[in-house]
Amino acid sequence: MTGPKPENPLINETAGATGGTHRFSHEAMDTVFEIVIVCDDGQYAAQASDAAFRELDILEAELSRFIENSDISRINGLDANEPLVIGIATFECLQIAAEMYDETNGVFDVSIGSGMDKMKLDEEMYSVVLLESGVRIDLGGIGKGFAVDKIAESLIEWKIDNFLIHGGASSILAKGTHKGGAGWPLTLSNPENYDQIIAHLSLTGRAVSGSGIQQQAAHIIDPRTGKPVTGRLAAWSCGPDATAADALSTAFMVMSAEEIETFCKGHCDVQAIIVEKDSNSKTGIAITTFGDWRSGASLKR
Repeated sequence: MTGPKPENPLINETAGATGGTHRFSHEAMDTVFEIVIVCDDGQYAAQASDAAFRELDILEAELSRFIENSDISRINGLDANEPLVIGIATFECLQIAAEMYDETNGVFDVSIGSGMDKMKLDEEMYSVVLLESGVRIDLGGIGKGFAVDKIAESLIEWKIDNFLIHGGASSILAKGTHKGGAGWPLTLSNPENYDQIIAHLSLTGRAVSGSGIQQQAAHIIDPRTGKPVTGRLAAWSCGPDATAADALSTAFMVMSAEEIETFCKGHCDVQAIIVEKDSNSKTGIAITTFGDWRSGASLKR
């Protein structure tokens, strides 16, 4: 299935069309997912992509808070202390979200205003309990990355070695190489001027995710203070998997530069870039990078 490209993406895949490159797209989670596969057998690539997109549709039916009877909709209808058994994928996504909540000291929070500490997960029963009424969950800050990882797992099961996956051009995972290069070429763009390239990446065996003022609501709120964050235009996170990268790019829109630096120093497999307004700069922006960009995601400014 083919579909439209996302408008004004923060991340662009620039490998181009060469022999043996096959592209497939599918609409889900209110965006367009795309799989790019490098292999000689286009029919096999299409079959592998179809299987992955079927998994994506199943995942959306479990994770979306806008679909009646999805796991998330059922969680959002719970009363306090009422256990609910949920699907394995939903449980796994919530587990990672809880880990990100702890790792970022509450900056990344999939609950709407209440805090993830008001939710308890039971690993033996695959169940969730809300510790107080009114807790609501929205996986918008992590769901696309989680879906990208699940698509990657499906392609690996099909023994596809060289591929790139993106969800809405904001969460990207690459494996292997593209023909003619050591990795998959990407560009990162200024959300206020998409023709202005922030950086060039060559990505392999890694994921990168971006969040920006056009991708978020009009006001980005720091959940620790309840106050809007100003001055930050965009943030990108790079790491081993798309789920964590998606969550961290959201968190890095809120965290201070000092907090991001401390986080990357404590997590050597995570890198970050932030773009902020700077009236003293000729370009009107200031770009700051964090972490070691030499492993799996070479960076050029």
